Amino acid sequence: MSGEHEHRDVSGGWLRAAVFGATDGLVTNSSLIAGVGGGGGAHHIIVLTGMAGLVAGAFSMATGEYISVTTQNEAIHAEVANEKTALAQDPVGEIAELADAYIARGVSPATAKAFATELAASPKDALHVHVQEELGVDAQKLPGAWTAAISSFLSFSLGALLPLLPYLFGLSSLPVALAVSAIALMAAGALAALLTGRSPVRSGLRQLLLGALAVGATYLIGHLLGAHV
Repeated sequence: MSGEHEHRDVSGGWLRAAVFGATDGLVTNSSLIAGVGGGGGAHHIIVLTGMAGLVAGAFSMATGEYISVTTQNEAIHAEVANEKTALAQDPVGEIAELADAYIARGVSPATAKAFATELAASPKDALHVHVQEELGVDAQKLPGAWTAAISSFLSFSLGALLPLLPYLFGLSSLPVALAVSAIALMAAGALAALLTGRSPVRSGLRQLLLGALAVGATYLIGHLLGAHV
């Protein structure tokens, strides 16, 4: 049908949590491994550090996502309740408020008032539109806290596991681990472009650069401290 089109998920659901969880896992564990490896840590110390970073980071990310999304949703629900009360106590004022909002967008006063008045006949639809206009959110399509938490937990774990793989397979080579991390960071950046509509190559290179700064800083700190501890 003409005029129909689809939009990317920008509501903060599982895709956002998964993409940024994987990126955090990659950067966090790559940096930990680089820091310990730069300080001369033995193979088993690097594996222990990496596994501890994976588990701690995954639970931290999941907890943070759950609390963040839950708090945001609770705040929105509270505002929806306030708006519902306002519609019940002052329907005339709310009709005028909605009409003014559409007039400010260029709709004629008569049309805006007629629409707001007709909408008020359906309390459910009126509440939905008022919330969208005043809060800028669709209260019927809020992200799920558990969905975000689980996506974040799994994706962080996957991202954190990648730089550890060479060591888990018995290869004590920091350059190989960092090469795996670099490729994965490029891929994560390209995937993040799905959320922004930007160039996958540009997004991948940006992610690689930012990750390299974190890895380089922790490697330098580990190298300097390792020489004096």
